[in-house]
Amino acid sequence: MEHITLSELARRIKLSLADGLPLPLWVSAEIGEIKVNRTSGHCYMELVESGGGSVPKAKLSAVAWRSQYGAMAAHFRSVTGSDLVAGLSVLLRVVVTYHELYGLSLQVVDIEPAFTLGEQERLRRQTIDQLTKDGVIAMNRSLALPVVVQHIAVVSASGAAGYRDFMEHINASPYHFQITLFESLMQGLQAAESVIAALTEVAERAEEFDAVVVIRGGGSQSDLSCFNAYELCFVAAQMPLPIITGIGHDKDTSVMDLVAHTEQKTPTAVADFLVERMREFDGALALAEVTLRERVADIASRQHSELDSRSQLLRVSIAHLLERQREGLARAEALVAVASPERLLSRGYAIVSGPQGVVRSAASVAEGSEVEILFADGRVRATIEKVILNVDTE
Repeated sequence: MEHITLSELARRIKLSLADGLPLPLWVSAEIGEIKVNRTSGHCYMELVESGGGSVPKAKLSAVAWRSQYGAMAAHFRSVTGSDLVAGLSVLLRVVVTYHELYGLSLQVVDIEPAFTLGEQERLRRQTIDQLTKDGVIAMNRSLALPVVVQHIAVVSASGAAGYRDFMEHINASPYHFQITLFESLMQGLQAAESVIAALTEVAERAEEFDAVVVIRGGGSQSDLSCFNAYELCFVAAQMPLPIITGIGHDKDTSVMDLVAHTEQKTPTAVADFLVERMREFDGALALAEVTLRERVADIASRQHSELDSRSQLLRVSIAHLLERQREGLARAEALVAVASPERLLSRGYAIVSGPQGVVRSAASVAEGSEVEILFADGRVRATIEKVILNVDTE
C-alpha cells in the first residue's frame, strides 16, 4: 500500500505553509495565557478568539523570541501604560511556522499598541450604549446618599496599596466609621467576576450599610479594563445602596465610575470625601446647637418680659379689686350700723326677751309670764298682766 512517513507529511505541511503564508500577517486576538521564561527571556503565549461561549472559536500558541520581545514589550508599555498580560486584546504581526516535533505555532515579530487602546475604548463605548438601552445607567445615581455615611461596605483587595491608603485616611480622621471589607480581585481575567460576587454579597446585607465603596489604586487602562465590563457595570448600576468609586487616577474614567452614585478619582479622595461629609454634618450640628440655644434664650427672655408685664397688670388688678372690696365693705358696715340694735334702741325702741328668746309678737307670751325689756340705757324685768292683740279689721 502506497504511503508516506510521518516526517514526510510534516515536511509537506511545512512547505505548504511556507508557500501559502510566506510573509508576516497582522492577526487580532486575545491573550489567553502569557509566560516569560526567566532563563531564556523568550515569551510564550496562548492566543484565543472568543466564540461567544465558554469554548473559544480558535486557539493557537505563539512565541516572541528574546531578541524581539524586550523591545516589543517596552514599546507596548510606553504607549498603553500596561504590560502584556492575559485578557488583553492585541494586534500582532506573526509569522506562521510549523515544526516537525512541536507542531504549528506563530512567531510574534511586532505589536500595534494603538489597537489595544482602541479596542478597549470600543468595548467601553459598547458597554455604555448597552447600559443606556437597558435603562439602568442612571439607576444608582438616583439613590439618595445618606447625610451621615458611617457604616460602609468596601469592595477591594486587602493587600492593595489603594485599600491601605483609604484606611489610613479614615483612621486618621476624628470620626468613627464602621468599615466592612468584601475581599475581591481588582485586576486580571477574573476581576470582574470577583467584584460581581462581592457586590452580590453586599446587596444581600444591604440593610447593614449606608453605602458601598469600590476602590483600587492607580493603573493603566488595561489594568482597569475589568471596570468597563458590561456584566459588572450592569450589576453595579442596580445596587440597592449608593456606590462611591475610587478607581485609578485622574485620567481614568471607567464605566463603573459612570454608573456609580459618586465618583472620586482615588481611594484617598474617597476617604477625604467621606470625612469631609462627616465634618460638614458635625458643623451643621454645632450651628444648629448655637441657633437652638439662641432661640431658647430669646423665647425665655420674651416669656420673662411677658411674665413681668402680666405680673404688673395682676398687681394693679388686685389693688383695684381690693379697693372695690374695701369700698363695698365700708358701705356694708354703714348699712349694718344703720340697722344695728343699738341704733334702734337709741331711737326709743326696746327689745323684749322671754324664756324662749326675743319676743317677736304679743301672741307668743302668756299673761303672768316674766319678760326682760332692753332699753338703750339699761334693762327691766316685768310680769305680763294682760295680753291685748290687734283685732283684724277686714
